[in-house]
Amino acid sequence: MSKKQFNPKEWATQSSNPSNSSKSLPSQSPPDNDIETITARIEATATDIAPNYADWRDLGFALADALGESGRTYYHRLSRFYPRYTEKETDQQFNKCLKAHGHGVTIKTLYHLAKSANIDISTKVPSVPKVKKQTNSPIPQNGELEELGELEELEKKPLPTIPETVYQNLPVFLQSATAKAISAEDKDLLLLGSLVAISPCLPNIYGIYAERSVYPNLFLFVTAQASAGKGRLTLCRKLVEPIHRALREQNKAEKEEYQRQLIEYNGTKDKSDMERPQEPPLRMLIIPANNSATGLFQILNDNKGIGLIFETEGDTLAQTFKSEHGNYSDGFRKAFHHEIISYNRRKDREYVELETPRLSALLSGTPKQVSTLIPNAENGLFSRFIFYYMNILPVWKDVFAGDESQTLDDYFRYLGSQFFDFYKILQIQTEPLRFCLTAKQQQAFNAHFSQAQNQYLYLCGVDYLATVRRLGLITFRVAMILTTLRIMETGHIESPMICSDTDFSTALELVKILIQHAARIYEALPTQTETPKQPNQKQQFLETLPPEFSRQDYLTTAKRLNIPDKTAEKHIAKFTQNGLIIHWAYGKYKKT
Repeated sequence: MSKKQFNPKEWATQSSNPSNSSKSLPSQSPPDNDIETITARIEATATDIAPNYADWRDLGFALADALGESGRTYYHRLSRFYPRYTEKETDQQFNKCLKAHGHGVTIKTLYHLAKSANIDISTKVPSVPKVKKQTNSPIPQNGELEELGELEELEKKPLPTIPETVYQNLPVFLQSATAKAISAEDKDLLLLGSLVAISPCLPNIYGIYAERSVYPNLFLFVTAQASAGKGRLTLCRKLVEPIHRALREQNKAEKEEYQRQLIEYNGTKDKSDMERPQEPPLRMLIIPANNSATGLFQILNDNKGIGLIFETEGDTLAQTFKSEHGNYSDGFRKAFHHEIISYNRRKDREYVELETPRLSALLSGTPKQVSTLIPNAENGLFSRFIFYYMNILPVWKDVFAGDESQTLDDYFRYLGSQFFDFYKILQIQTEPLRFCLTAKQQQAFNAHFSQAQNQYLYLCGVDYLATVRRLGLITFRVAMILTTLRIMETGHIESPMICSDTDFSTALELVKILIQHAARIYEALPTQTETPKQPNQKQQFLETLPPEFSRQDYLTTAKRLNIPDKTAEKHIAKFTQNGLIIHWAYGKYKKT
């Protein structure tokens, strides 16, 4: 990458030069969501706002001054459009910026660089009048407006996106699947969607977790307000459509053969030496969510327990669960752990046991659709899903950008054909391939989730423990998928398949982000009791604290949230005890 080597003296001289300042820019540091908004706009246009070393260096100082260590992710996101960008050099530069402790360069520099690159730096959301709803009518009268949920979402602190370092260490196939992303969140969407879509399509792959055989299957729910961009998940379906089409064509051929044999059978007078032809199984990969419980279980049984439910409107499944014969929520819960599902076939009055269901599910919808599908926080279905909460940003995307010679549909169809070839290779393996972690990775895995369990037990309460524990299983399954996809690069198939340290770290880093997204959605769900769920004071307090702070800082933050000083001190002590913050000097703290 090497824009230039860091020269402290040169920087000090330039930073003291009035001509380099931007007096017209806002004087106070913007909140994190402003930085996220501007970063998203830069990513949408793939603009290198710091093409020379001096600007790049000052960009690092600006982010270090405003966000401390948390600015590192933004530094990578803003630096990656430089043609010779490298992760290592960017990390080294940011380390130097952190050690320098500023000297006058503030976050205004980001505004200045972005504006100089013709990026819109306005961050205020247009105000909408809020009028209290009339008690005598549910409908606003005389033009009165109800409070808009979308604006409430905008006001919340944006949730973190998956670090850029994760993408640099992905298997090549997943790097290709995320290469067409137009923002950090879109990249996350394509990665998670790809992982879930291919999770039921890795035949003969398994691992041992808690002394049970488990398979790569995953459940995902992406939630966001309307028009936030979650519809791009449909691209991930194209990765597995060749498999679905092949199964449908096989079913068509088998059905034609069955019809021929049935005609022959019915036309034969003496049937003493003949058996009635058996109707072929209904082969498919992608199963409609709008189905009866028996219909779903029968399709799974016909396909050896394997299937994928892919619905971009989460309420389709929610409405199915509410119907008389369509509530297969219990089957969903059992399928996550590959537990036996039993049902009666009405046609033949036959009792069937589906021994090892391997169902995956990819859903998307608005936050309200989450609560429609999962009615309360204690529902066991919640903890089985990966959740990703998209931050809605008031940024218009360039709808004419990109390569006109190849559409996104064509691009993902090409990737789908590559994956289909790989699927066929795995399918012909005569022996199952076992995935496993090394002893060192197992130790790190247990240590990480033990700490995570303690942290979220304090932050969210005992009901959230199921989510943390099942995220452990989800991490194991993600590592299994990553390790399997490496075969596409090496061509080397062996059992056991040992997880590399790179793929293990990637899976852990991924779930560190997802656990925060799940916590946000968990807090929004109602409880089973009639008592309204109170806002999580501890988590709100932790999220509001800056990356680095003093005792006075946290007391000031607590005062804004109406938290008494003694309660704030108790929270800080517990945060430190559970590893959520580090007390690194007298009266000095930083978030982990």
